[in-house]
Amino acid sequence: MSTVFEPVAPATVPVLGQTAVFPVHRIYCVGRNYAAHAKEMGGTGREAPFFFMKPGDAALVAPPGTTTALPYPPLTHDLHHEIELVVAIGVGGRNIAVADAHQHIFGYAVGLDMTRRDLQADLKKQGRPWCIAKGFDHSAPIGAITPAALVPNMGKAAICLQVNGTVRQSGRTDQMICNIAETIAQLSAAWALQPGDLIYTGTPEGVSAVVRGDVLHGSIEGLQDITLRVA
Repeated sequence: MSTVFEPVAPATVPVLGQTAVFPVHRIYCVGRNYAAHAKEMGGTGREAPFFFMKPGDAALVAPPGTTTALPYPPLTHDLHHEIELVVAIGVGGRNIAVADAHQHIFGYAVGLDMTRRDLQADLKKQGRPWCIAKGFDHSAPIGAITPAALVPNMGKAAICLQVNGTVRQSGRTDQMICNIAETIAQLSAAWALQPGDLIYTGTPEGVSAVVRGDVLHGSIEGLQDITLRVA
């Protein structure tokens, strides 16, 4: 079947130790999945996490050993960083049981959920959706994916973000309110997960603004670090 124009190729993410790349389908994000972050955003820390999405082509690949330019987006004067463990789905499914969730994981990566916080705050006050605050171009930086077999303990990994050499965010993935398997189970009850889906699993406390020229360095124990410079 012919198309009226050439389809845009999907975003792809490098895979550690492989020449083949991971094609991105959808990007799911978990909101307020760390209690301390939920509190700093005005919650009690006891609410159940929730989900939102970014376009697949919002992924900005930050290859290991490089400093990747992160364009400062338009329409904002308050761009915030949120360091996150990213789960890459390799086997799709619907209504996945918690006990079976690990069978659907291809690998893991370091990611950032960049947020136009001023737009988000204004839209929240108006009771309107805040897709424009989360789903803009380059809003989902991601490092190389490490296959799951190489990192069996991602449920108990240290996670850290430095800005200009100073630690801004620090925590552990076992501080998640909903762990990796529970998140996959909940998402698959609402959507049929597909190979190529990325799940940004939430951020620890310490989110704050960056400005042009800032250098962000994100790390999660066992995974490839990412380094970005706000352009």
